[in-house]
Formats: sequence, structure tokens, C-alpha cells
Amino acid sequence: MGGVIDGVIDGVLFDIDDTLVDTRGAFRRALAVTSATFLPDLPPARYDEVLTHWRTDPNGYYRRYSNGTLGFVEQRMARANELQAMFGGAELDRAAFDAWDAAFEDGFRGAWSAHEDAARVVGLLVAAGVVVGALSNAPVEYQTAKLARVGLAESVPMLVGTDTLGVGKPDPRVFLEACRRLGTEPARTAYIGDELDIDASAAAQAGLVGVWLDRPGTRRFPVSDEEIAAAGVLVVAGLDELPGALGR
Repeated sequence: MGGVIDGVIDGVLFDIDDTLVDTRGAFRRALAVTSATFLPDLPPARYDEVLTHWRTDPNGYYRRYSNGTLGFVEQRMARANELQAMFGGAELDRAAFDAWDAAFEDGFRGAWSAHEDAARVVGLLVAAGVVVGALSNAPVEYQTAKLARVGLAESVPMLVGTDTLGVGKPDPRVFLEACRRLGTEPARTAYIGDELDIDASAAAQAGLVGVWLDRPGTRRFPVSDEEIAAAGVLVVAGLDELPGALGR
């Protein structure tokens, strides 16, 4: 799909994880730390399998959290124990999970970093008069800390998280609330994220301009050309393509 006519887009809402922040890389580090301790018999050569399973979340625990049917700690404990069962580790009771989670968080937070194109593209948009903000399927305080850690908190304010309305993407209400807080009309606001369904397509269904960030080699799930065409969204392979796609 081609670019949007210049002047149509007043605001851009960003997903955070794997859009502005290299969360995949941070997960790799965090899961290597937990695997070394809690999956002692698993060779490091298999750690990428652990990462893949965590990111795909085949039983949908994180999406149950984002739709308000499962707590944050509960989803993470369920996912941790799923890894333990799949890769030959012992089941984690609450005390063991607390230790697992502390190790995970230490490794995860220590590895937070922005994608190299993030600050540059945000700067270009702001210079062009576009207002920007963030909408994420994680708690506001947690994501604000993440943006601060990578140097983006001042330029990309965290507007809506799962604790804002009690639900997250793909619920259309979160997109509309983010637009309200950004001060832009949905039809004149773009939302960009790394997941076709809950990011770009859901944004388009809520009345925004949906943009799918399809960085090479980072897809969580296979996506067919037919699915992409049916979504009716813009597709970019990196954030540097975003201003041009939006006619900026």
C-alpha cells in the first residue's frame, strides 16, 4: 500500500516492545539467565528454542492478561512453568517462581535498549509537527521505566497501557483512548507495531491508520501474503520507512 497524502497524519502512536525497544534481544538475555539456573541440563545451544517458545506463547497466556482475564504475575508464572515442563526443568512453586522472576527481571531490564532507528525517526516526526506517544500491552509504570531506560521517555510519552482501561490491544477502546490523550482524531493518527493482528490490523479496525513493522527475521508467527493484503494496512521493514509511508 502506498503512502498517506501529506498532511493527513497529525499523530503517531507507537507500540514499544520490538517496535521502539529491542525486546526480543532483552528476552534472549533474560531467558539465558533463567535457563542457566533453572534448566541446568539444557545446553546453551538450545536457548534460542526457549526464546522462540516464550515469544510465541502458544497457549496465549499473555493475551489472556491483555484482555483482562489473567493477572500479570499469573501469566508469567504459567509461562515460566510451561518452559520448565517443555525443556526438562522442575516445576516452580511460588517461592521458586519468585526466584525465577527476580533473575528474569534482572536480566531483562539490564538488556533493554532502543532499536537504532527509534530516536532518529521519532525526531523526524516531531520536527515535521507530528505529535507522538506510546500505547502498549503492558502496565504504564513498567513501560515508562523502559522508555526512560532507553532514552525515549521525554520524546515518546507513555499514554495507555493495560492498566489504563483494564484491557489492552486489540480492544478498540485502547486505541481511541490513546488518540484522545494524544489530542488527535483517530482517522488522522497512525499506529505502528510489530504484530499484524493486534497492532496494525486492530488499529485500522478502530479507525486509525494501521502500520505493520515487519522487521526482517523477527516475526513471531508465519503470516501469508493473503493475510497481509486482507489487513489493509501499511507495511514497513524498519522505522526509517515510516515517515515516507505516511507522506512525511
